[in-house]
Amino acid sequence: MKNIIYLYIVLGLLTTVSCTKDFEEINTNPNSPISVQPSLLLRQVIYDYGENMSYEGFVAGDLLSQHRTALDFNLFDRHALKSPQLGGNPWPIFYTNLRDNEIILNQSRTVETFSVYEGPALILKAYMAAGLTDLFGDVPYFEAFNGVNGTVTPAYDLQEDIYLNENGILDNLDKGIAAIESYNDVIPLEGDILFNGDLSAWIRFANSLKIKHLLRISGQVDVSEELQNIYNQGNYITTNVQNAIFNFTNTDPNSFRLAQLRVGDFNNFVMSQTMEDILTYLDDTRIHTFFRPFTSSTTGEFNGLINGIDPSATSVTLADYSLAGTSFREDTSTLDANFITAWEVQFALAEAAANNVIIADAQNLYENGVALAFQYWNTDLPANYLSGNAAYNAAGTTPTQQIITQKWIANLINGYEGWVEFRRTGFPELLTISASFNNDIIPVRMPYPAEEEALNNENYSQAAAATNDNSINVPVWWNE
Repeated sequence: MKNIIYLYIVLGLLTTVSCTKDFEEINTNPNSPISVQPSLLLRQVIYDYGENMSYEGFVAGDLLSQHRTALDFNLFDRHALKSPQLGGNPWPIFYTNLRDNEIILNQSRTVETFSVYEGPALILKAYMAAGLTDLFGDVPYFEAFNGVNGTVTPAYDLQEDIYLNENGILDNLDKGIAAIESYNDVIPLEGDILFNGDLSAWIRFANSLKIKHLLRISGQVDVSEELQNIYNQGNYITTNVQNAIFNFTNTDPNSFRLAQLRVGDFNNFVMSQTMEDILTYLDDTRIHTFFRPFTSSTTGEFNGLINGIDPSATSVTLADYSLAGTSFREDTSTLDANFITAWEVQFALAEAAANNVIIADAQNLYENGVALAFQYWNTDLPANYLSGNAAYNAAGTTPTQQIITQKWIANLINGYEGWVEFRRTGFPELLTISASFNNDIIPVRMPYPAEEEALNNENYSQAAAATNDNSINVPVWWNE
């Protein structure tokens, strides 16, 4: 948002101060292109969003979902969400990339040779807009992202409208699929680091997102018929080979950011007690992939710390707690930036089936999802795992609880998805944090950032009033 506003200020100053008939010729750099090729922008949008949200997932999303906890610089872990520190401010990530994606979309509709980009750009817009509104609720959307044709102070739109209205999330997914299906030229899609230009994979991606987000709003809207049709047609991501991901590497500039930062930042994050309790109860071997035995252990044990400690009142010895596994620092080539995966889709369908939203074999979908999630995390699935406490019908649990718990485990560093799913379902049961700044309440939305109050005050004030002064305890529309 800030970047859009600065653009308008600069343009306004140039128009007001430098009105000469030769202005454009005099002030044009002949060595600088006046527009960016959509292939370069597409790669930039996919990489920038994926890399930034993976980092956010580690340092902020995993704190809210209680995958890990922070030892210091942990106001966010204590639920002071208006005080981001090492992470916790995804707003500019969304708006910067939605703005750049809109440039691709506009180029695809105005330059015939770029028309191949229209479908992917619509699908990416839906994907990022969903991530944005799922975190914050009502946000600037229909008047935002439009560069010189837009407004510097866009209105906040209702989440319901962002999901359901024309040019909203679900509509853009349908339009994206239609644009790809109607494309009959031979010019390839370049800059595509998700699917290497495979347009059929983009259609699978869009249908997978429809499954995810139809389920997400199913508490407010009857989605059964549409979801059943997508399931019956089967044209969605079903194997890890088809995942919407890109791989990190072991070298700059494409290694996972936590591998590049100083060791003190990496060592600030350890396994949470919630994660330890769940993985231990399930006898889940992914604990060896996700974390390291704590240094002071002589028998290779793992130890988690309760979230949200007060570091000024609690003495913690790093050697007593489990750090993130080697794949998050020493060997990041095994990590992905995750947009959506086969296991997430299988779990979504399993939940829909378990709750009679669609007709399908929920247990089979669940067990497929578990197997795919283990494979995704490069961990062998133990032969007895699905007959023990992780069984679909395990005693003392419900199928939905089992499904969401498995999705929560696999969603490690996947942005804020673990927290979003907890907000939607209440699973898995999270612990009361140690020293809360939010009256021991687990937040149910991200707050609008401070710069919105300064730069878009009138519209911000209305949105803040609708959320009890920008409270983190007011649920978003699909969670009401």
